[in-house]
Amino acid sequence: MPRYNLLAVLCLAVAALTARPLAAGRIAPTPPMGWNSWDAYGLTINEADFRANTQVLASLKEYGWQYAVVDEGWYMQDPFAESVAARKYVWDANGIQIPAANRFPSSANGAGFKPLADWVHAQGLKFGIHLVRGIPRDVVEQNLPIAGSGFHAQDAADRESPCPWDEGNWGIRDNAAGQAYYDSMLRLYADWGVDFLKVDCISDHPYRPTEIRQIAEAIRKTGRPILLSLSPGPTKLEHNAEVAKYAQMWRITDDHWDIWSAQHTDSKSEFPFGLRDAFDRLAEWAPYVGPGHWPDGDMLPEGNLTPHPGWGDPRTSRYTQDEQRSEFTLWAISRSPLVLGTNLTKLDDFTRSLLTNKEVLTINQRAIESGQGLMPLESGKNDSFPQRYWYARTGSHQYLAVFNLQDQATKSDLPWPVFHLTDRPHVVYDIWNKKRLRSAKALHVELAPHGCALFRVE
Repeated sequence: MPRYNLLAVLCLAVAALTARPLAAGRIAPTPPMGWNSWDAYGLTINEADFRANTQVLASLKEYGWQYAVVDEGWYMQDPFAESVAARKYVWDANGIQIPAANRFPSSANGAGFKPLADWVHAQGLKFGIHLVRGIPRDVVEQNLPIAGSGFHAQDAADRESPCPWDEGNWGIRDNAAGQAYYDSMLRLYADWGVDFLKVDCISDHPYRPTEIRQIAEAIRKTGRPILLSLSPGPTKLEHNAEVAKYAQMWRITDDHWDIWSAQHTDSKSEFPFGLRDAFDRLAEWAPYVGPGHWPDGDMLPEGNLTPHPGWGDPRTSRYTQDEQRSEFTLWAISRSPLVLGTNLTKLDDFTRSLLTNKEVLTINQRAIESGQGLMPLESGKNDSFPQRYWYARTGSHQYLAVFNLQDQATKSDLPWPVFHLTDRPHVVYDIWNKKRLRSAKALHVELAPHGCALFRVE
C-alpha cells in the first residue's frame, strides 16, 4: 500500500475511535482511588492547601492512590460568605465557571486550571474538579452567549429545575442550547486537563437523567477520558442501568460522615448517612459492581477533618479506631471507590496504616467477585442481625470479612459455608493482626464494638 494511502487509513481509524463512545471499562477499570478536599476543607480549599495535600498523595501513589480532586467552591472569591451574591462566583465571557484567582493564583490571566492540572500530572497523578449541575443564575440574567453556538444562556436555562439545596444555579434544559452549554463547558475543562468530574445535585434530590446524558455526551465529544462521578445519593436501584451507561461512579447514599448511626427526624432524609447503614446499602448494590461501573459509598471521613470540614466543627474523626478500620475494610471488600477525606498534611500513623495496607487495597482493586456472606437461618431480619459477613475472590485468593454491628464486644464461631466455602477445616491469615490461624472446623472471631476482622484463606 502506498505511504499516503496508509496515512489516510490511519487518520480515518483515529477519527473513528475519537468519534465513538469510550468503551466500557476503559475509564476506571478498577475502583477509583484518590483524595477529595470536601471532608477537610469544605468550600474553602485554596491552591496552596491543594498542592500540599496533593504532594502527600503523590508520596502514596505506589499504593494506587491516583486522583486529586478540588471539591465545591473553587469558583467563589469568598467561600466564607453567607450568601451566593457575597461569595462572588467567577465565570468567563461565555458563562463557564473558572477558578477564583485570589485563591488559585496560577489560574490568573485566563489560564484556568491548566497550570494546576499540569502540575498534578507532573506528580504522576490525575486532576479532578467538582460542579453543581446547571448554569449560574447571574449568567442567565446577563444572557451571556454560549461558546461555539448561536445560543445564549436563557435558551439553555431550566428555571423549573433548580438545585433545591444550592441557590447558585438554574438547571439545564433538554434541548440543543442546553447541550451546547455543556459542550462548551467540557471543551474548556478538557483543555485544562481535567481527568475527573464530580457533578452534584444530579443523582438524587432530584434525579436528572437528561443532564446526566448531556454531560456524558459533552465528555464524549472532547475525546478526553474524563471520569464522570454523580452525586449525591441515594441513587435508586432501578436507575442502575441508566447511570452505568453514562457514568463511572454514582453515589448510593446521601452525604456520608463520621458517625456510626444517625437518628433522622425527617423520614425523607438520610443526611448524614452513618456507617451502620452502609453495610446493607453496599450489599444491595453489589450485583452492579464491575469494570467502569462503581456504586459509590462516598468519601472516607477518617483521620484529621480540619480546618473547615463540609459538615460539623473542625475535628479529628469521630470514629473510634475500630470503626475507622471497619469502614475502610467494608469499602475495600465491597469494591466501592476509595476517596480519602482526611487532611493529608496531618495524616496520623493509624490512618496511614490503613491506606497503605497493600493487601487490603489489592482486594478492592483486583477482586473478580465480592458480596455479602450468607446469614444464619436463625438470624431473622437482616437489619436486626448483629454481624455482617463479606467475601471476595481475586484470581489467587479468597478473602473473608466479619463486622460487629453491636455496641459491645462479641465472640462467634462461624461455619465456613457462610463465606461460600466448603464445610471442612480451613486455614486463614488474619490480615489486620498479621498472624496465621490454625486449621479449624469453624472461623473463631472475637470483635470489639463496631470492630471487624479480615482474613485470607490459605
